[in-house]
Amino acid sequence: MRHSERHRSDRIGWLRAAVLGANDGIVSTASLVLGVAAGGATPSAVMIAGVAGTVAGAMSMAAGEYVSVSSQSDTEEADLARESRELATQSVAEHEELAAIYVTRGLEPELAKQVAAQLMAKDALGAHAREELGISSMMRARPVQAAFASAGSFAVGAAVPLVVVVLAPQATLTLAVTATSLALLVVLGAVAARAGGASAAVGAARVGFWGALAMAITYGVGAMFGAVV
Repeated sequence: MRHSERHRSDRIGWLRAAVLGANDGIVSTASLVLGVAAGGATPSAVMIAGVAGTVAGAMSMAAGEYVSVSSQSDTEEADLARESRELATQSVAEHEELAAIYVTRGLEPELAKQVAAQLMAKDALGAHAREELGISSMMRARPVQAAFASAGSFAVGAAVPLVVVVLAPQATLTLAVTATSLALLVVLGAVAARAGGASAAVGAARVGFWGALAMAITYGVGAMFGAVV
């Protein structure tokens, strides 16, 4: 019988990116909408500001993620190129280095040498990338994928306060945006924490607190400048 296990750590990478993107989309757009509304802007002006903020935020997320992950990818490529040269010119030393890694993990020296030899015979660069550099095919940096994922998750999160702006009456717009955004942030924080094996209550409280703080400060700033202008 085949043994199959699912580990929460397998989904930490994409989960973190998706949660951060959606969280930023909700908080940034809701805060912007509330700040503009507090300044006395008309619903149409609030909507324009929200859409502009969504587009700017999504592009900023995409650009930032692309640059960050590209830097990581460049570093990985440089490390792999160096490791490839060392394998071509110092194969014996590289075999000893890989065997030493397995010894530190608990294998007997002779067994470690055998394991290292067999792995290097099949895929020397792959073995050293995993064991020495910590690079695997599943964990390789993918800049374009990361950029689209960040922009997409930001836009999905930002869509929530925008929809509320369209549907809510002007008299209750501030309350509706705040309540809806906070509710979704709490749910998002709970789901993300639960998926990662952490406390759902703690995750919900953490995300809800910082989201509420961001919206309150932005609303206050908008009201202050609106009164001055």
